Amino acid sequence: MRTLDIISDAICPWCWIGKRNLDTALETLAAEGLHFAIRWRPFQLNPEMPVEGVLRAAYRAQKFGSEARGRELDANVAEAGRAVGLGFRHDLMQRTPNTVAAHRVIRMAEAAGVQHAVVEALFQGYFQDGRDVGDHATLAELAGTAGLAAEAVAAMLEGEAHKAEVLAEDGAARQGGINGVPSFLMDRHLLFSGAMPATRMADAFRHANTILSERASAA
Repeated sequence: MRTLDIISDAICPWCWIGKRNLDTALETLAAEGLHFAIRWRPFQLNPEMPVEGVLRAAYRAQKFGSEARGRELDANVAEAGRAVGLGFRHDLMQRTPNTVAAHRVIRMAEAAGVQHAVVEALFQGYFQDGRDVGDHATLAELAGTAGLAAEAVAAMLEGEAHKAEVLAEDGAARQGGINGVPSFLMDRHLLFSGAMPATRMADAFRHANTILSERASAA
C-alpha cells in the first residue's frame, strides 16, 4: 500500500477544505480497489507565533494590511467551504494560536491509529466552533472526541513529547521547498499543493500510482 503524506497546519482553512476533497477522492479510489495509508505531517503557517497566540483580528489586520482585507479573505474561504459542505464560523474565532501543541497531538494520534479523525476534530473545533487549538485543555478535549484518551493527551502536553520531532519535520518541509499547504506527497514524492477539487485529486493519485508502479517494475 502506498503512503499519502499531507503536510498541513491545524489553522489552515484550505487544509480543511483539502481534507474534505481528499476524503471524497479516497472514497472514489477505494471503490476502484486503490487504497492508501494516510499520514498527516506538520507545517506552521506562523512559525514566529508566540506560544500563547494572539488576538486574531489584530493579527490579520497587521498581516493583510487591514481588517477589511482580512474579512474579505475570510469570506472567500467561507464560500469555498460551503461548496464542499463545510461551515466556517470566522465570527467565533477569537485567537490565532501557535500550532506546535496541536501538531504534537496529531503526531501522538498516529501511533493510536486515529490521526485522520483527530485532524478532523481539530479543524472542526477551530473553524466551526471557534475553539482555541493552542490551548492544552481544549486540545485534550477535542482529541478525546476522536479516539484518544483526553487524560493521556493532557499528560503528554505537560511535557516535551513529540515537540522536537514536530519542529524537525516542519523545518525539513521548508528546506525541501514546501512553502504552502496543504501539500500532498505519495511515497515521499511531492504531487501538488493546494485544495484541489476531489475529481482532480483522484486523477492525480491514480496517475502518480501508475508512474510509481511502472518505475518499480522497470527497476
